[in-house]
Parts: sequence; C-alpha cells; structure tokens
Amino acid sequence: MTCRRCPGPEGPPRASPTPLGDSEDHRAPAAQQPKAGAESALLPASSLLRWWLKRRKRRRRRKHQAPGSQSTPGRVPPGPEQTLMVLGGRDHRSPPGPPGSGRRRKRRRRRRRRRRKGAAAARKGKTAAMYTCTTPWESAGSTTCSALGMGGCCGTCAPRTLGPCTPSPTTTFGDLRNAKVGQARRRRIPSVAPPPELQDWLRTFQRWSGPEKLLALDELIDRCEPAQIKYMMQVIEPQFQRDFISLLPKELALYVLSFLEPRDLLRAAQTCRYWRVLAEDNLLWREKCREEGIEEPLHLRKRRLLSPGFMYSPWKFAFLRQHRIDMNWRSGELRPPKLPLPSHCSLCWGVLVAVGGAHCPPHTPVPPQVLKGHDDHVITCLQFCGNRIVSGSDDNTLKVWSAVTGECVQTLVGHTGGVWSSQMRDSVVISGSTDRTLKVWNADSGECVHTLYGHTSTVRCMHLHGNRVVSGSRDATLRLWDIETGQCLHVLMGHVAAVRCVQYDGNKVVSGAYDYTVKVWDPESESCTHTLQGHTNRVYSLQFDGTHIVSGSLDTSIRVWDVESGNCLHTLMGHQSLTSGMELRDNILVSGNADSTVKIWDIKTGQCLQTLQGPSKHQSAVTCLQFSSKFVVTSSDDGTVKLWDLKTGEFVRNLVALESGGSGGVVWRIRASNTKLVCAVGSRNGTEETKLLVLDFDVDLK
Repeated sequence: MTCRRCPGPEGPPRASPTPLGDSEDHRAPAAQQPKAGAESALLPASSLLRWWLKRRKRRRRRKHQAPGSQSTPGRVPPGPEQTLMVLGGRDHRSPPGPPGSGRRRKRRRRRRRRRRKGAAAARKGKTAAMYTCTTPWESAGSTTCSALGMGGCCGTCAPRTLGPCTPSPTTTFGDLRNAKVGQARRRRIPSVAPPPELQDWLRTFQRWSGPEKLLALDELIDRCEPAQIKYMMQVIEPQFQRDFISLLPKELALYVLSFLEPRDLLRAAQTCRYWRVLAEDNLLWREKCREEGIEEPLHLRKRRLLSPGFMYSPWKFAFLRQHRIDMNWRSGELRPPKLPLPSHCSLCWGVLVAVGGAHCPPHTPVPPQVLKGHDDHVITCLQFCGNRIVSGSDDNTLKVWSAVTGECVQTLVGHTGGVWSSQMRDSVVISGSTDRTLKVWNADSGECVHTLYGHTSTVRCMHLHGNRVVSGSRDATLRLWDIETGQCLHVLMGHVAAVRCVQYDGNKVVSGAYDYTVKVWDPESESCTHTLQGHTNRVYSLQFDGTHIVSGSLDTSIRVWDVESGNCLHTLMGHQSLTSGMELRDNILVSGNADSTVKIWDIKTGQCLQTLQGPSKHQSAVTCLQFSSKFVVTSSDDGTVKLWDLKTGEFVRNLVALESGGSGGVVWRIRASNTKLVCAVGSRNGTEETKLLVLDFDVDLK
C-alpha cells in the first residue's frame, strides 16, 4: 500500500487526510497546496466519495446490461483502481453481490454496526491518531504527507529530513476561524515586521504536549499588558459567538422573544434582518397589546419606506401608537384643534413633530381647545362619548359639541329648570332636571324624543344600561324607564330621604341616599333585597361591579359590601372628609375626597395602595376623577387638573392650571378618553369664565 499523498499507479485522484464530512475550508491554504499535475492532484474526501459512488453505479449498470456475463459472488479483491476509504480506522469497501442475494443485507447490517461503533469511538476521543512525516515535497514548499492509522507514518515515503513525526491536532483555532463562511478574515498587524525568531518559537510550541502548551499560555498571559489581552479577546470572542435565535425553529425563537419587554424587543429588531422579521411577528405583538389592554390592531392605509416583501405588524403599530399617546399624556405637547388658526400662532400650530403630535416653539405653547356657550352659568353635568361632548347647565339647556372641531352642534332646549344629571349612549342623550322630568334627546337632530313624567321632585341622579335608565330623585324614589317607548316600567320605594346616587347593571339596582343607607333592589319584583346599614351620615357616591358595592359617605368612611349576602367586607378608613367621587375597575378603587387627597385601594384586601399627595397635591377639595391602566386624572376646586402615575402614586404634571386658581377658579367636571380630556371650568365669583377645555393627546402615524 502506498501513501495516500505519494505518487502511485494510475487510478483515481488521491484524497487528503481530512476526515469524511469536513468542509473544504479545512484544507491547507491555496499557497501551500501542490501544483496541479497527474501525481499531485488532491481532492477532499467528499469529492472522492462522489467519484467512488459514480464508479460503483457504472459497474452495476454494466453488469446488469450484460445478461451473458456471470459474476462470482463474494468480495472483490482491491486493486489499483479502487480507493481505500478510512473512517474511524475501518474499511468501508463493499462491492455489491448478485441481485437478490442475502449477503447484501448482511453487509448493510455490518456497515451500520461499524458506523455506530465509529461514532461512539469518535465521541469518546478514540479515533485513530493522525501523524505527519516529512517528504521531499516540503523542500519544494508543498504540504506534508499524512497517513491514518495506529502505526504512525506510512513507511513508504522518503526518509525524514527534519526530525521525528509529531502528532498534530485535527482542528486548530485557525481552522475554526477559516471555517466561518462569509466572515471577514482577521486583519494582521501590518505595521510590525515579524521577528526572525517567530517561526522557531512556533515550532517549539507545536512540539510541546497539551498540558505544556496550557502552562506556556498561562505564563504568556501573565506577562501581557491589558491592551494585548484586549486584542486577544477581540480575536477569540467572535469565534465562539453563536446566534442562537437564528439556529432555533421559528416557533421556539418567537417563544423566547415573547419574554422580552417591548422596549427590548424593539432593540432586538435592530440586530439583523432575520431578528427584525421575528420581531415583526403579528401574534407576538398581539400578546404585547393585550397585556397593555389594547384590543384592536392599527391598519395603515399607506406607508412609505416599505421594504419589498416585508410584512409590518398592525398590532405593533397599535402598540407604538398607544405608547406615543402615553408619552404625550406624560410630557408631550397637545395636538392642535382643526379650526382656523389664530394669526399670532398659525405658524406654530403648523409644526408637527415626528411622534404625530404638534408643538409650538417654547415661546408660544399650543393652548387647549376652548368651547364657550353656557355664559356664566355652572356646568352641572358632563358626558363624553366618541367625538361628541354633551354639557348640562343650570341655564336649563344642554349643548352638544364636536370634540374634533369644537363647534356647538346642537342646543337641547326644553327643560324648565336646571339640568342636574345626564347620561349618553351613541346619539341618545337622557337628562334629568329640577323640573322633575327626564327627557330623551336625539343628539344628531336636537329633537326631544320623549319626556318622562313621574317624579315629584328634582331628578338628582341616573344610570343608563342598554335601553333602560334608572333615575333617583329627591322624592326618595327610583324609577326604571324604557327610553325607546318612554314608559315607566317599575317604581322602587323604600328610602326615607333623597336618593343621591344610583347604579344599574341590567339585573340589580343599587342606590345610596341621605338616610345613611344603601339599598339593593330587584327591579322586576320592585322589592328591596338588602338594606346595607353601617354609615353614620349621608351616602354621596356609589360604585357597583356586579359583585361588590362600594359606598362613600360624609362620615369619612368607604365601605365595601357583598351584593349577594349584604355583608360589609371592608371599611376603608383614611380620608378626613366627604368622599365626593369614586371609580372602580378590576378590584382597584380610586377615591377623591374633600380633604384634597386621592387614595388608591384594593377592595379585595381593603388595603390602601397609594395616597396621591406630597408637595404637588391639590390645595382644595377634589371635585372629580378618572383613571386608566396607567394614569389617574383628578380635578379640584383649586383650579387644577393633575396627572398621577397609578402604580407608583407619583405626581406626573399639571394638565390644566387656571390663572384664577386659588381665587375662585374651579374645575367642576372632567371626562377623559384614551386620547382626549374634557374639563368643565368656571368660578363662583366671576373670576373665571365658564367654558369647556379640550386637550387632545392623539398622534398621527403616517
């Protein structure tokens, strides 16, 4: 047997000692490979395997095409035209026997056993060692001759000229670096010429054993300067970095990315194109939107700068839009109203920022939209739904405004007394007045559809659910009405004083009155199922979520009741005066009090989570409040509207601050949506004009 790199008889090209399956990048550099010729044509093992399979196929074809020929079953002896393939130190020659013989199956089983044993040996590090020996080719700048086997050198090469054979590792760090396809080669240091002793030093290092090399590296690192260690890290670290996200199946990669916060997800999208494709996944952003309470995706009609074939996520746009709206609430400028611009600010209002809002230069901030129409009367009730605002006043009228343009669309005239309560759904408006009637209006046409008679005193409160509304009056009764027919369906009698607040969920009616009690009613049977006693003064506010009832009283306490049993679950103490307004959502209660404080409660445990106070707290009684999943908006008699962080209780900023605040200016009512805030302001002494202020925090995604 001749050496696999030595010249031999005429036959197939000789393979390099690279194991089967290794990439072509593990071959010696082109500058060190032998020149092309009959004796030195070297091919990798993968090319040799393809040649051998083609040759075997041709032999089978010739054998089947010659029906008269007979072949002797058994193993074909090796000849000069056959190639010895070595994998894990085993012979893999298997010339086929006659068709249909059982020897073929036996050979296949033997080959499978050999492969399994070879793989196991390779995992345990028991593969055959590779030895190198010097041949006359080295003097001509060629590669060294190598042979596989446990016996060392092949023995048929020329005598050694540079010393004994030394084991060489199968894979070096240079091989790992060269194996990275498409990666730029590491730059050498061009400004320094290599010292003459470098090659001798490297040869000495190669002759050492593994432990000796590790010891030498340890000593070398101790003698390096920090800049040299940094250079070593820059060379070594990139070779061991792996993009595990790209290596995972898409489903697992998306599952990993789902644990990232949206901010980190946006940063990950900037890593590479494949990560950006994953970070744009619509289902991934849908889950992020649901965590933030966003229910609808945002489909943009036109979007510039779209990459060809790249799908943008509508849920991602919805999330980004909501994020920019939240930033506008926190610190952004207001969006200008769609009105003819004043000459002194037309230039400022025309400047749009990238997030979709608008701003003026620092010298001219964008003012809120101002809606005037009730003269100097008090705005007693305020409703805001969609793009429609309805304000009721003690001037006996209601006005319907456009939240987009700020124009007064309709003036609802018909009551003969001041309007003190109202409810709205779509284009239907219901109002209660001191003239003891309720009226049902069409907000689009301004027409009074029904006038509901029955109460004998002022209609002080009401609550709309579906097509039915429950009204509470100072005559100590409650009435259930059908707003489509205008009929009174039921009358609930039992209170002994004026009914101040009412809640209705379609099944049960809950009312609070000046007789210190809260009553739960079954409207169909007109019976009182529970009378909740415990307050020691008038009940001014109620909240009802179908399971819990929360009542606020002039006795400074807030009580949480179970609607089924009528038991008092918690008594929330902490306020010092009348609880004038409350709002309940998902077991979180926010209460505003005349003591100028706002508190956040957990009605499940009865604990006070936050108290909104501090240097920036209100200086007078809290008149109204609303809260969302992130913010609490409060108004006060001090003429301010303040924004607070729901989770931390920290003061964010003043949304409205009247110049007459503290000297008579009052914010009576506020109503907020996701993007707009409507404030009803005025004064009791004429220092502030009665008006509505509309603040728009919406953004435009173009």
